[in-house]
Amino acid sequence: QMFADKYAFEDIIRVMRNTFAMSFLGILTSPLPMIFAIFLAELKCMPFRKVVQTLTTVPNFISWVLVYSVAYAMFSVNDGMINRLLVGLGLVEEGINFLASSDHVWLTMWLWGTWKGLGWNAIMYIAALAGIDQEQYEAAEVDGASRLQKIWYITVPGLLPTFFVLLLMSIANLINNGMEQYFVFQNAMNKEYIEVLDLYVYNQGMTGYNYSFATAISMLKSIISVTLLFIANGMSR
Repeated sequence: QMFADKYAFEDIIRVMRNTFAMSFLGILTSPLPMIFAIFLAELKCMPFRKVVQTLTTVPNFISWVLVYSVAYAMFSVNDGMINRLLVGLGLVEEGINFLASSDHVWLTMWLWGTWKGLGWNAIMYIAALAGIDQEQYEAAEVDGASRLQKIWYITVPGLLPTFFVLLLMSIANLINNGMEQYFVFQNAMNKEYIEVLDLYVYNQGMTGYNYSFATAISMLKSIISVTLLFIANGMSR
């Protein structure tokens, strides 16, 4: 049915496009946690560093339902803080329906995901920073290296092995980008661009009661995941 039914095949192409687009956005910006960890390590004021690390890690433990509640409080048409501000300043005549817009859905979903996971994803790099030999920094300082040169020639090379391991894992899980985030943000206006493969399986199986079709799509997803895993393993070798 996936390939014989024209409309089903078009739906599969659409959700695969959304899935790969959002996953590739994540892969293209995968250095962000490493960069954040480096700048966090360069903060000399320990109390301030701990506050920043805590505030950026806490969102990871907030459910996507609560994140959507925050988004609704900020961007809803009538009561949203942003729309009230825009109308109050006279920049717009009426509120803009940000949450129901299909414009830039991939980008907004990436922004919400980055805000939620940046601090948590940086923890791996913070742990890797502790494993870099401090004598290298001392030797570089004796040789007159600047702060930026020590970051570029010592810190970054020391973190690259961790970065590439996480990158290969991300490539292997390219189509496993979950459904919770997209489920709470989806609506009739943005469904065409926000529906990823996992959410499509849920909508077909649990909402559409088409269990056999949803199972077949899950099997297709497994085949693609295994293929990507072999490709990522070949790249690592």
